[in-house]
Amino acid sequence: MTFNDIFKSSFLENVSEFSILDTLIGLAVALVIGLFIFIIYKKTLTGVLYSSGFALTLVGLSLVTTLVIMAVTSNVVLSLGMVGALSIVRFRTAIKEPVEIVFLFWSLAVGIVIGAGMIPLAVIGSAIIAAGMAAAVCLCLCTVAFSAPIAAAAGETGITMAYETELFDTSSILTVNILMDEADWNDMLANAAAEEYYQCDVEIGGTTFYRVAIRPKGNTSLTSIASDPTTDRYSFKLEFDHYVDGQTCFGLDKLILNNNYADATNMKEALIYDMYQYLGADASLYNYAKLSVNGEYWGVYLALEAVEDSFLLRNYGVQDGELYKPDSMNIGGGGEPGGDFKADDMDFGDLDLGDMTPPDRNAAPAEQKTAAAGERPADDFGFGGGKGGFSMGGGGADLNYTDDELDSYETIWDGEITSTTKADHKRVVIALKNISEGNALEDYMDVDNLLRYMAVHVFSVNEDSLSGMMAHNYYLYEAGGKLNLIPWDYNLAPGGMGRSNDATSVVNDAIDNAFSGTTFFDTLMADETCHSQYYAYLQQLVSEYIDGGSFDAFYTRVRSQIDALVESDPTAFYSYDEYLTAAETLYQVVKLRGQSIQGQLDGTIPSTEAAQRTSDALVDASALDLSTMGYMNSGGGGGFDAPAASKTRTAPDVSDGSEHAPPAGFGLSQFSGEGQNADNPQQTAEDAPASGDAASGGRPDPGSFPGSSADASAAIPTDSLLLYALSLLPLTAALLFALLYRRRPRKQ
Repeated sequence: MTFNDIFKSSFLENVSEFSILDTLIGLAVALVIGLFIFIIYKKTLTGVLYSSGFALTLVGLSLVTTLVIMAVTSNVVLSLGMVGALSIVRFRTAIKEPVEIVFLFWSLAVGIVIGAGMIPLAVIGSAIIAAGMAAAVCLCLCTVAFSAPIAAAAGETGITMAYETELFDTSSILTVNILMDEADWNDMLANAAAEEYYQCDVEIGGTTFYRVAIRPKGNTSLTSIASDPTTDRYSFKLEFDHYVDGQTCFGLDKLILNNNYADATNMKEALIYDMYQYLGADASLYNYAKLSVNGEYWGVYLALEAVEDSFLLRNYGVQDGELYKPDSMNIGGGGEPGGDFKADDMDFGDLDLGDMTPPDRNAAPAEQKTAAAGERPADDFGFGGGKGGFSMGGGGADLNYTDDELDSYETIWDGEITSTTKADHKRVVIALKNISEGNALEDYMDVDNLLRYMAVHVFSVNEDSLSGMMAHNYYLYEAGGKLNLIPWDYNLAPGGMGRSNDATSVVNDAIDNAFSGTTFFDTLMADETCHSQYYAYLQQLVSEYIDGGSFDAFYTRVRSQIDALVESDPTAFYSYDEYLTAAETLYQVVKLRGQSIQGQLDGTIPSTEAAQRTSDALVDASALDLSTMGYMNSGGGGGFDAPAASKTRTAPDVSDGSEHAPPAGFGLSQFSGEGQNADNPQQTAEDAPASGDAASGGRPDPGSFPGSSADASAAIPTDSLLLYALSLLPLTAALLFALLYRRRPRKQ
């Protein structure tokens, strides 16, 4: 046979070689096995994952593939034409679940094998695949049902993750470089409130991670910054598996980069997370990060381990259980599930706030005191449900048991992080009920971890939390009917949530009724053993961490790591001098807080708020000005007025081309540096490069892609028309199948 013989073809000869009987047998077997695959898919993927349209596609795919293979196996010309025809097909339907790929390839394989005439192989192979799928499903169900008890029986407390040392070794800070198209970066900043993901690459240390998702994040910080024309310093979330399934950063699925909003010290959160780690409580790992954008320094951030799948593996060894992030600020229409507070979502209705005028933050501390030295004054206004103010902890976010109705706890369900069901919700309500009644606490709450949580949280005096008026900024984790709390968001500790600028009040915050806004901890405090252990953890913090040198080591280390970065930070909310003052104030507050807690533990200082109001034994901190450390809305526009000094920022001197110069084109016009004419920005709209200018980093004109030229056409040889015509046969068959198939109308 010569090369020319291969391409000799006669239409009539092909028709005569066509066997109707073989075709009908092959298609019948393909239909039967396709229906078998349909049933397996339906039985193994029930509930929200099941798609009837996808299931019918599996049947049709088996038939079409069988027909195509029957054609191409009998004729080389048809096979070549088929390749050319199918090469123009583009499938754009997203696959919801990775396992659906298995069913697609199963249907394709059946069609190929049957079309090749190997019907027994198709039948036996499908039976074996079905048995394997059934066994895998059973194994998965057993794993879900018994992994937690098995881990508990084995004493498993977590899994060591590579990112613990790669990312969160605090002996050296991270270097994080966001590699992103400038137009996309600016678009993300301009539309930060939408919290939509954009694609970027990320360099961490010497490792580059590709196709990473990035978006701004935050609660009131995001809203405030979005409304402030002087700053684009958002916090960011990096999601490594958003675009690339299964991708992690040394095992971490999500990395949080906090902007230190309202924190002139740049170390409040780091300190509290360090204390949590010292006590061994379940909390996120932390480290500082030098954040750059396309190689240009953007600012010093706090890197945090996100509380999601990787966190659960590291702390509990399994990814079982349900995770929620309740937020009382979602009441009245509040945002996305577990989402961030938007001021427009709030509906105060007929709530009478009375005189809520905040104190003058610029006044001298002595002018703001409402009681004599050594006497605990009343709060200027009652921000904080546990501090005499009103509470916004409804909908279950305050963890108070009210009744057995699931609808009474909608704020919890709305904050789901993992996918949950009504059965999961019932376990939470049952646990809350038994906790409120003091029944078998060990069966319904992780007692020891909650006591550790209480000790650090109480030390922090963080009223932007479950212990304040807005019950939020914590994660609720339920596994096997047992509840646990995971801390979050401490940039407003201590006393930065709106309490008066009376440092004495904050330093002496009572340790025995810090959570008076919720009854969740009442049974723990009522139990003598639990109360004693809570005191023991507080004592450990004071004796070992504060007085034992751990705090001094932390403070010295952090100052050595970030002082220079803060000084040259081009997007900082506060000046370097303000940072120095704030850091020194924080050091003194922590030391005095330790003295007060020690006195409360010893009994020389009252440990309840009521008793402190008439006590003259309190630690005197009246010389300290808490406002220098930052407070709510002092890192962005809106809300309470910040001191003038914190609202006036100058651009760093970048004339020397130092490495700390902010990225070109990244909102530098927002900073009014000394000597810069605000009416004459460096770049006007006319000077800006066109969005389609490739040299400027913009997107190219779609019409400029290679190969799109209008004169690039070529003549089609006449002798190829037959090949093209023959290649259309299987496509015609597919069209006929689509025309014959009619979707049944939905019942009205």
